Amino acid sequence: MIELAVAFAVAGAASSAVGTACQRKAASASSRGGVRMLAELVRRPVWMIGMAGVICAAVFQSLALVNGPLALVQPLFVLELPFALLVAAPLMHRRLPRSGWWGVGGCVAGLAVLLVAAAPHGATHHAPLDRWVPAVCLCVGMMAAAVLLARRGHPPARRAAFLAAASATGNALTAALLKSAAGTFADQGFTAFLRSWQTYGFALAGVCAVLLLENALQAGPLAAAQPALTIGDAVVSLALAVTLFDERIRTGWWLLPEACGALLIVLGVLILSRAVQRIVVLPLPAEERNPAA
Repeated sequence: MIELAVAFAVAGAASSAVGTACQRKAASASSRGGVRMLAELVRRPVWMIGMAGVICAAVFQSLALVNGPLALVQPLFVLELPFALLVAAPLMHRRLPRSGWWGVGGCVAGLAVLLVAAAPHGATHHAPLDRWVPAVCLCVGMMAAAVLLARRGHPPARRAAFLAAASATGNALTAALLKSAAGTFADQGFTAFLRSWQTYGFALAGVCAVLLLENALQAGPLAAAQPALTIGDAVVSLALAVTLFDERIRTGWWLLPEACGALLIVLGVLILSRAVQRIVVLPLPAEERNPAA
């Protein structure tokens, strides 16, 4: 089952990356914000392709969570960062410099070392209500604080990073609620799934996370938003996995390779972020330079 969880999680990361890149392309052409921006974007085909990627990612994510622990599945979504930048570069008519490939390698190698060393295990699908209440309240509070820190008037990169961090927290909460709801569906069937509060919780949290992501992508560069989105998701998800579902990772001397893997991921993210700042702008195709022709 672990192998299936890994395969579904990687597929989910790739689908989410395609979705994020397409949404970025659509959002960058909008001058509106909030719900009005969302109303405008739904009429754009590239945004709809992006949403299809997000929906596929959610399906793959739920399949991965049914087959493996949250502490394994969500960190694999770190792969969304190199996937997103590699997809976004040609989509936005850019070319990633050679150093960007070193960043991709660092993310992939670091993730492999981290997960092999940590070996997440001991997952359950359900958590008692007295664990859910403080976890949900804390996540909502973190999201609200990040939104307040991203208010207008601050530099675009800072706004994008804080809004992406809020979206990352929403994504992690969505994943935890989705894991519980998917476990209910697998164990008790569709009727119990519809009666579970987690089903409606993950839908609401997911919508909030998408709305925050749209504003993050519009507020500033992808190089600022994507690292906060990807790394924040993994960190908050690990905390929820341990506190809600009694998941465990290896400790003792295993903490050394885990730290090395985490460091490689951070270095890879930093290299990719700097590579994006030196990205090469390619000429626009004729049909995009002259859309009326």
